[in-house]
Amino acid sequence: MSENRKTLIYVGVAAALLLLVLITTPGRVNPEEYSDVGELFFEDFTDPNSATTLEIIKFDEEIGTAKPFKVTFDGQIWAIPSHHNYPADGKDRLARTAAGLIGIKKDGFRSDNAADHEACGVIDPLDETATSLAGRGERVTVKDASGQVLADLIIGRATGEEENLRFVRVPRQKRIYVSKLDLNISTSFADWIETDLFKVEKDEIEKVIIRDYFINERTRRVVKRGEVLLAKTNGDWKAGKMRSNEEINSTKMDSLLRGIDELSIVGVRPKPEGLSQSLSQAEENIPMSDEAMLSLQSKGYYFTRDGSLLSNEGELEVQTSEGLTYVLRFGEVLYGEAEAVTAGTEGSDEKSTGPGENRYLFITTSFNEDFFIEPTQPRSLEFQGKTDEDLTDTDKQNKELYEKHEGWKKQVEKGQKKSTLLRQRFAKWYYVISSSSFEKVHLKKSDLVQKKSQ
Repeated sequence: MSENRKTLIYVGVAAALLLLVLITTPGRVNPEEYSDVGELFFEDFTDPNSATTLEIIKFDEEIGTAKPFKVTFDGQIWAIPSHHNYPADGKDRLARTAAGLIGIKKDGFRSDNAADHEACGVIDPLDETATSLAGRGERVTVKDASGQVLADLIIGRATGEEENLRFVRVPRQKRIYVSKLDLNISTSFADWIETDLFKVEKDEIEKVIIRDYFINERTRRVVKRGEVLLAKTNGDWKAGKMRSNEEINSTKMDSLLRGIDELSIVGVRPKPEGLSQSLSQAEENIPMSDEAMLSLQSKGYYFTRDGSLLSNEGELEVQTSEGLTYVLRFGEVLYGEAEAVTAGTEGSDEKSTGPGENRYLFITTSFNEDFFIEPTQPRSLEFQGKTDEDLTDTDKQNKELYEKHEGWKKQVEKGQKKSTLLRQRFAKWYYVISSSSFEKVHLKKSDLVQKKSQ
């Protein structure tokens, strides 16, 4: 073989190897694609307290519909518009979510191709032009009091590369980034509200009255099944009219008290304005409109001729060491799931099919002015301004009486204030509780009173 032929062969092999290298080597990195990696998504958003609206939009693939959840501040209270503007006590959660969005960085670049949006799960849940129901992300938007957008991001699937790494995209932009997210984003109604309705510990409960009755809805007759008064004396519970061979079932009693203490709501419905106004006043003397009456009856509540309010499944009265009395009236079964329970969807409250695992609850509260016995007032206040060395025996007696009387006044004022706040809040809403909560607090005398063990 001639030298020239050998040379040509070597050149050909070298060229082939070079071509193979060019084919198998990844494409040259475009500097523009990585120019903003490491930057913050929302560099102008620096103060989490400037956030007054948080909207989270998820997409339900089963029904092919975007489901929004919003928490907003209207200048007076934080509220949840999708749930009849029910107060959002979880405003601290909003601040934490906002703070988490502030620190989000573009930790990596993934794609500039819109065709990759579905695979990465970053299709806008509000995009009506997208044909696929799958691959839609969760859109989180934060605004300030003027409505200006502070942050807006579509959160997609986990990358599977490292914990908390997710694909993300800014709406109306094609580029997909990878970001490390540590956000606790919730669209659960219960996560944004104060579910502890009564703010009472079970050890503070001193008396419970169970009024066991039901209303025959066809005849509107009240069918009484019994009533029992349970009272705590020196830490021990006794039932009224209990025979000598009977005792309280301590396990059931503890379960009842714990059920009252832990009673939480799963949904709300607004009461008609006239009814709410009447119930928010100390004296309930505002005339009831036809709308209010129909609203009550649809939830399982009825007024008697003497003006008493009765409910489908009886009631429970709870008295506490703060002088407060709560009355829980148990109404109709509520059918449905998800938002049909938490907020009510169109026609959902009228359905009589499907899961019936919840029930309406009507709550009223009052303060017993005579619960705390007023101590004797001092005959004189001459002790005021004197040093301890200058106090006479009479001054000391009057000072002691004064301090006891002031303590009594503070107890009464505290009870009155709490009762007023609770009454105003309870007045606006029908609450919805789960069947498990209902079963814990809806007991009969036979559940609580048993024969003494031999």
